[in-house]
Order: sequence, then structure tokens, then C-alpha cells
Amino acid sequence: MRWHWSKLGLDRLTHRTDAVERDGDTLVVRRRVAPAATDAGYQVVYRWQRDGDGLLLAATLTPEGTWPVPIARLGLAFELPASLERVSWFGRGPGEAYPDTGLATRVGAFSATIEELQTPYVFPQENGQRAGVRHATLTGADGRGVRITGEPEFGLTVRRWSTAELDAARHRPELTAGDRVHVIVDLAQHGIGSGSCGPGTLPRYELRAGQASIRLRFDPV
Repeated sequence: MRWHWSKLGLDRLTHRTDAVERDGDTLVVRRRVAPAATDAGYQVVYRWQRDGDGLLLAATLTPEGTWPVPIARLGLAFELPASLERVSWFGRGPGEAYPDTGLATRVGAFSATIEELQTPYVFPQENGQRAGVRHATLTGADGRGVRITGEPEFGLTVRRWSTAELDAARHRPELTAGDRVHVIVDLAQHGIGSGSCGPGTLPRYELRAGQASIRLRFDPV
């Protein structure tokens, strides 16, 4: 599928802000996220609202145009300070899990450093997602950080390099920590499949473009 995703332009999305509005105590941001030179895209509405010391985000994602193939993933990406070191989460673990993998995982409370979350495949590739996460806390050496709570549960990926940097790397030493921690909160992902030694992703694990929504809460710790 990677060839199809690259041809469609999913590895080089454009983000256009169409409106920033205030609705009472809610900040509403409307954006279009899409590959260049195509009618396929997503209209995304972010609704930010303060709640005590926390921050609420309600995001609605609506597809438009023609999507000829399944998509790779559907989610939100954030950048946080590089001083964060450890991730504690309640969800599936302790290892990585994707829609068609992870039978060895179980639901529980787990904790790991950001480095321990990575699966060191010989050839750098997508890895390290923790599935079915209800809430996760990212902290630094001083114990301070941020707690992310989701509704519904979400897939969580935390790395010291961006997805683009991971995609460009051909050897593990090419992946070096930067000045940000990259956090991806996925609503859904395409299945891994077994194309390296067998068939591709089974139809029930394909991710087709469709409307989705998620509510996240960010709290300081």
C-alpha cells in the first residue's frame, strides 16, 4: 500500500486554515487537510475549551472527494518539549499493537521510557503504537508533564523523531532525537498485514476514509 499512499500524496499533506472563530468560551478552528492537486481531503473542525486547569479538544473529521484506496491512519499529531522522558498509560500493552496484531497484549496499567516504546526493527518503519489507550501521562525527570485522556480510546505513539524522519531513514543510526517529542493520537489505523512473507492486510482491517470524531482532555501534572 505504501506505493499507493505515496502516489496519492498522503506523505505530503497540506494544511489550510479556513477560519478561526470564537463561539462563547470555545475557540473553533476550521482546517482542510489534503494531498496536493486532488479533490480528496478532510474537513477538520477543532473546538478548544478551557476547563479548570485543563484544556478540552473536540475534533471532527469529515472526508470529501474521492478516496480510491484505503488510508494509512487517521489521527492528530502534537509536538511536546524534549524534556519529557517517560510515558505511563492505561490501555493495551506492554508491547506495541496494531489493528491486526497485538494478540499478546492485555489491558492494564503500564509505564516505559520513550526509548523503550520503540521497536528497533533493522529497517526503520512504523512501530511502537500502544492500542486501546484510555489515558496516558508523559512526564520528565522532575515528574511534571501532561496527562491526555481520550473519548473514545485511542492509539498512542510517542517518538523523539517525526513520522517523516522515520520514513526517510534507512538505518537506525539515522534516527536521532530532536528538540521535540512527537505524539500521535490515532482514531484508527490501517492493518499491518504480512506482505513481507505472505498476503496483504485482510479486508476487515482496511481503513477506509470516513467521518470520525474524538474528544481529548489535556491536564498538567
